[in-house]
Amino acid sequence: MSLFSRIQALLADLPPSERRVADLVLHRPVDVVSAPISQIAAMAKVSQPTVIRFCRRLKFPGLPGFKLKLAGDLGAGIPFVHARLTPGDDLGHLIGKVFDSALSGLVRGRDALRPERLAQAVEALDRASRIECYGLGNSGVTAQDAQMKLFRLGTPTVACIDSQMQRMAAVLLPADAVVLIISNSGRTRSLLEVAALVRRSGATVIALTRSNTPLAEAADILLPADVQENPEVYAPMVARLVHLAIVDVLTVALALRKGPTAIRRMEAAKASLQSTREAT
Repeated sequence: MSLFSRIQALLADLPPSERRVADLVLHRPVDVVSAPISQIAAMAKVSQPTVIRFCRRLKFPGLPGFKLKLAGDLGAGIPFVHARLTPGDDLGHLIGKVFDSALSGLVRGRDALRPERLAQAVEALDRASRIECYGLGNSGVTAQDAQMKLFRLGTPTVACIDSQMQRMAAVLLPADAVVLIISNSGRTRSLLEVAALVRRSGATVIALTRSNTPLAEAADILLPADVQENPEVYAPMVARLVHLAIVDVLTVALALRKGPTAIRRMEAAKASLQSTREAT
């Protein structure tokens, strides 16, 4: 895992002072590589011991080893969060920054998704008698997208984006059901309570969320989506793109596992829409 991915995975759990160091590294890595510790501390508006504590939290004995790894990742071309948008940016800069941020987020999401984790999720979904997709807010939209893609493969699949309905549905699940819970933060209290109810029913929880979060810990299977959002962007746009891409990967992998019958079902579903479109 790249140093940037490791920092992003830890970001939500860092103390405020160390988070300022993390933000500096993510947004100005070249400056950090070339600066002495006094300047790094000044740029992050923290003390020099805070910089050292941040390095040690990432399992480096001190700043030199941390900077060596950071320089190596930059030299290897590993993408990082793009420079923040500023009020003076013209539309050309805005387009570049938004797209670059999305592309780098997708690359990080791809690199964090391990084949063994995906295989566990696909196996669970293949065995399931029923699939339910839960999410709230922006993640609710992704849950609906997951339902639209998964139900075509032959297993009864629903999306539930209301917290009270999620609670009632969770306690009525059969033990061979699977629930895909999608959350950007991994810390939404109602989703954590629902995950506990699902497991109490004996069903399997697959979490599509950030690593090292309460929801990740509560899940039977974790599909990590570790994305550092630009703080100037109010909606988690990059995270949602990564979530949607992982749902696509999951659907394709499940279709391949199920074989020709599932692929024919997907083709039939698509063909059923042809009559609703104007001829070209």
